[in-house]
Amino acid sequence: MKKLFFLAVVMLIFEAAMPQLIIDHNHTDITVLKESQINLAKSTLHIAYGHTSHGSQVTDGMSGLVGFANGGGKELSLPNNIFAWNNGGTGGALDLHDYAMGGDVGYYPQWYNNTVNYLNNPDNSDVNVIMWSWCGQASGYSEQNMIDYFLNPMTLLETNYPNVKFVYMTGHLDGTGLTGNLHLRNEQIRDYCNANNKILYDFADIESYDPDQLTNYMLLNATDECWYDSDDNGSRDANWATDWQSSHTQNVDWYYCTCQHSQPLNGNQKAYAAWHLFVGIANLINLENVPTTRTVSNTNVADGESDCFDASETLSVAGDETDVEIESGGFAEFISGGIIRFLPGFHAHNGSNMQAYITTDNNFCNVIPLESEQSPVFKSERYEASIFDQGLFIDDPFSVNLYPNPNKGIFRILTNSETGNMNIKVFDNAGTMVFKRDNILQAEYVNLQKLRPGIYFLQAFSEGKLKTSKFIIE
Repeated sequence: MKKLFFLAVVMLIFEAAMPQLIIDHNHTDITVLKESQINLAKSTLHIAYGHTSHGSQVTDGMSGLVGFANGGGKELSLPNNIFAWNNGGTGGALDLHDYAMGGDVGYYPQWYNNTVNYLNNPDNSDVNVIMWSWCGQASGYSEQNMIDYFLNPMTLLETNYPNVKFVYMTGHLDGTGLTGNLHLRNEQIRDYCNANNKILYDFADIESYDPDQLTNYMLLNATDECWYDSDDNGSRDANWATDWQSSHTQNVDWYYCTCQHSQPLNGNQKAYAAWHLFVGIANLINLENVPTTRTVSNTNVADGESDCFDASETLSVAGDETDVEIESGGFAEFISGGIIRFLPGFHAHNGSNMQAYITTDNNFCNVIPLESEQSPVFKSERYEASIFDQGLFIDDPFSVNLYPNPNKGIFRILTNSETGNMNIKVFDNAGTMVFKRDNILQAEYVNLQKLRPGIYFLQAFSEGKLKTSKFIIE
């Protein structure tokens, strides 16, 4: 059986996404979550949740979601009990310790001390997520109160327990609308989380919208019970949750669940957002575990086996007199955030299969981004490789060639893009963008004679795809 030997380098320059996670009303579509994302969250997370009555809306909604999904609500077709949760994660459930710490986050310093005591208990050494929710105290906080009693203590916990993810929350709606103190304090929390790359579960924003997301009911002085002022006469006369429930089918579009101080639909939305939160946190944790550089060596992927190898910057495969073998019937995936180098010693046998791609949205082996975290245009550049006796062939639906290369600063761009139209950026060897131009046509000349001789990288964007080509100016 023939072996294939080749040297290849796949490279892309890009700005890494910041490790921030904001969960709000845009994260309440449970149907977009994949089975693999849910299972990854369950295998990664060990959660402790402190709350009183309002915070129970999240976990009561999660309990009701189990049966709703099992019954095919929202046309879900997932394994039975996939959304199950319990303290300990037994039976394949999510490990979530409900009421883990006494009180709620509105009682300082009790909530802080309870967190420290909980995390210092050896029995809780596996916990890697802490969640606290408010009751109604945020409505009465001043700006300085919020700093002293919530934001600073949370940040101190993050410093003292770097292996734990802490979830910030906003306070529940209280009917005071856009000009009320609660909105100011919630905005303070949002601004802090955005500025400092925190994890935020936006409790208030989630209960400000029905599933159609056409109206922000907070602006209509909505309360935590979902009552709002529909005609701007100063009195709350309508309930967005009960109205939506009555116009939709129970157990198909929504499900009954206990939801203290509110309506079942609000609990539904809180549960959906919670699972988006868990998937997002699992991605953050697993992203931190992706090595910056990695060399795959002395590795064999046998018939019927599959494996995935990743690095955030540089992934080297074989080299230094080592072997990496993909046997017939084996499958291997190679993912990098910057460079993949296939070096001598890499052998892909006839009948094997591999994928190698540069990710632009942090989609690594054990990281499956939420749809909202993925770039709307710059999706992962994926190479589907099929192995034949005569060599390695890459099915690349968007190719870019520069001619001539090397050149004196003037070259043509040849592409198989169906539109023949693309936007380009040019980076120098240090990663600095030195040229940008939109709407380049097929075979059009580009003049970069003002640039110094050296190595450059051209990024071409067309039809939602990205291609990076290395070229030399002499």
